[in-house]
Amino acid sequence: MSKDKIVEHHREAAEHHEHAAKHHREAAKHHEDDSHEKAGHHAHSAHGHSEHAAHHAAEASKHHAEHHGKH
Repeated sequence: MSKDKIVEHHREAAEHHEHAAKHHREAAKHHEDDSHEKAGHHAHSAHGHSEHAAHHAAEASKHHAEHHGKH
């Protein structure tokens, strides 16, 4: 895999981590306000973004190892 694709995976992972953090903050705010349905929605969204971040991080790590294994 090209270096550009590896960099793209790292950036995608970072984006998803940032989105997850925003949803976690929203979930916390809604829990404080006892808006449990809204909190649950944001918690679920945060989980999805975390899963996507983990996927991109794993892909970046895998391809990074393959890329440098060739040298």
